[in-house]
Amino acid sequence: MKNHRLCFIFYVSLICLIPQVNHACTGFNLSHGEQHLVGRNTDWYVEDCLLIVNKRGVQKTALQFPPKVSAQPAKWTSKYGSVTFNQAGCEQPFSGMNETGLVVQLLALAEAKYPTPDSHPSINQLQWVQYQLDNFSTVKEVISSVSKLRITKRDGAFGIHLLVCDRMGNCAVIEFLGGKIVHYTNESMPINVLTNNTYAESVESWKSGKLLTSDDWRSIERFTQAANMIKNYDPKPSMSAVDYAFDILTKVEMGDPTKVEGKRMRSSFIATEWSIVYDMHNLKIYFRTFENQKIRFVNLTKFDFSCKNPMKVLNIHTDLSGDVTSNFIDYTQKINRNLIENSYRKTSFLRNTPKDELDRISRYPENSICTDK
Repeated sequence: MKNHRLCFIFYVSLICLIPQVNHACTGFNLSHGEQHLVGRNTDWYVEDCLLIVNKRGVQKTALQFPPKVSAQPAKWTSKYGSVTFNQAGCEQPFSGMNETGLVVQLLALAEAKYPTPDSHPSINQLQWVQYQLDNFSTVKEVISSVSKLRITKRDGAFGIHLLVCDRMGNCAVIEFLGGKIVHYTNESMPINVLTNNTYAESVESWKSGKLLTSDDWRSIERFTQAANMIKNYDPKPSMSAVDYAFDILTKVEMGDPTKVEGKRMRSSFIATEWSIVYDMHNLKIYFRTFENQKIRFVNLTKFDFSCKNPMKVLNIHTDLSGDVTSNFIDYTQKINRNLIENSYRKTSFLRNTPKDELDRISRYPENSICTDK
């Protein structure tokens, strides 16, 4: 017990001292026949997360953050329900899948530079993920919508790029470079993998077999490892596609976990906090966490996505295994507020956010209107 306390104190001290760093995440698509999977590692130093069941038929106005932009916030009514993984509060996901099988996930990209705000409606980069899950079922629809919004981010926040895949097995990478939209699909996308360098730079390094001299957070190394495992995938009855996807995620995980008194501990402040495999064909989401390596899953076909009934949430660290679909509980503002408080206070560029701003963000979902009467 004493060792656990010392490790915890050291870990918290590191968080207080480190500069703002990017999420060092990995995403990929693995397909075989009609089965299309998307895998993701979230590599970070904040472990708090909720799985949230988002409803269809909800009228929304985008949540805006400082610095304010002149454009009006985007407005829409959700067409599809979804399940998302949220650290920064309800409506601010990093990753998720909707009821049509569309998967959207963001990954950090230091080079990202968004188009200058103008008369187009604006939306912050996290809620943009939710916007796509709310509105679209195909990669083609997502790509056609990108130029219609202006993406914003908070001061100090990392920029992002996206990996988007649909139930038919189509995938795209969407980036913002030099203020312009860049996307890759089909022939321009030789491998469906994304880490934390630009897609073009990652593919070039992978094809050449040469790592960059400077490979921050092993981004190119992780890209190359995942790409090679996907290229070499040889389906066998002894290992399911889901298991193989988790095997890829294990090979590219961060944090070099060690064990202290039988408990998994982080040996560095960036670790793979959770791993996800989205099964788009069967509408199931499999996941495991750093401390609980038992694989759990949820079945989207079992959720009620009508907005007439409360949203549902599940703490990702609840000690469960197997099918956890029935273990979700009703969403409350208090649950949302606790998540935001915990995540913000542990995040270097957010820890000084005023209390009234945290209250505003936690109350945001109450401003939405259910149109399903």
